[in-house]
Amino acid sequence: MTTRDPLKLGIAGLGTVGAGLIQLLEVHGTKLADQLHRPVEVVAVSARDRSKDRGVSLEGLRWIDDPVALATDPGIDCFVELIGGEDGVAKRAVEAALAAGKHVVTANKALLAHHGFELAQLAEKHNVALNFEAAVAGGIPVIKTVREALVGNQVRRVSGILNGTCNYILSKMQEERSPFAEVLREAQAHGYAEADPTFDIGGFDAAHKLTLLTSLVFGTRVAFDQIHIEGIQTITDADINAADELGYRIKLLGVATLTEAGIESRVTPVMIPVETAIAGVSGVTNAVALNADFAGNLLLVGPGAGARATASAVASDIVDIAAGFVLPAFGVPSSRLKPHKSAPLSQHKGEYYVRFSAFDRPGVMAAITARMAEQEVSLDSIVQHGPRGAPGALANIVIITHETTEASIRKALEDIEADGKVAEKPQMIRIEEV
Repeated sequence: MTTRDPLKLGIAGLGTVGAGLIQLLEVHGTKLADQLHRPVEVVAVSARDRSKDRGVSLEGLRWIDDPVALATDPGIDCFVELIGGEDGVAKRAVEAALAAGKHVVTANKALLAHHGFELAQLAEKHNVALNFEAAVAGGIPVIKTVREALVGNQVRRVSGILNGTCNYILSKMQEERSPFAEVLREAQAHGYAEADPTFDIGGFDAAHKLTLLTSLVFGTRVAFDQIHIEGIQTITDADINAADELGYRIKLLGVATLTEAGIESRVTPVMIPVETAIAGVSGVTNAVALNADFAGNLLLVGPGAGARATASAVASDIVDIAAGFVLPAFGVPSSRLKPHKSAPLSQHKGEYYVRFSAFDRPGVMAAITARMAEQEVSLDSIVQHGPRGAPGALANIVIITHETTEASIRKALEDIEADGKVAEKPQMIRIEEV
């Protein structure tokens, strides 16, 4: 078979992933060329600092300071965007590349979660690829699994551990019984969390990823603003200890479920039975569970970040383009993506864990159970821990409910808090069967 012209890459962003991609192509370039009958070559790069040592050779590559200029450079066929950020230069460069008829590969989940529909339209208009395997779950091939392997299925639910920082923190809290603030500082020291960790621990990073999975799985337009988001900042050692005692593990989970009322999508801390596979996923590892009508239940587990794993995902998208395999960004043409119809979270049904920091005095338990009964919330178990008898002493009261609605449990907790029987806002965590 005749060898075709090289696929020429321009890479914008030479952080750990960009450097990892160059290293991967150095190691496996010959093998890829043999398989594709077409070399894949990096010909130009763009980054803020030319002098920085990135551990890879940039000799012979053209350096273009402006990423937008690189995106439209006539010497490249495919623009690889590894800058990050939902707007700014990353957005301008991707738009310019697509408009110029260049294929685009990106790891930028924030950009796609906010502008994916418009960018998909632009890619289709110019008959080029917009690939983003590396934007969700690092090295796990979940985008390809949904877009290609499960194309003959209706996926009814997708859920997963989508943020390694949060999973590391919760795992360490459970394993070492260390408080949240201490484990967060440790995560920052190891480089697993940023100096400002809000984007991770607040659930926003996972929500960006869930936005993309939801669109792919259910054939809807991206709708980041429709996802209910709760972070892990309120999880305490009391919750970790209670979960362990009750046979659960706490995870930050992204969940999107197809219901009769629409799509219920949320990123929240949940309690998962300790015997389930996803409960055992610890550290910075990610996991994605898919429930499909013909394929059944699938669980994909692997590294959610890191230079090599993410570079591997970027390379897989590049190989598809080199082979001439171009699909619509979200699996179907953008004209066929349906508006996102959300199911009200108030209609969610499930079991709940609730922890009260309550004043240890007569009548408190009766008041709590009475308010639960008023909202028809049935209780499965009640456990009380903490000091007794001393004036002003607080007790931890943990309740597990039977199945109830989100609206009912929230109303009951509002009323209990208003009664003044508890010292702080009650902690509520959904219980999930994954």
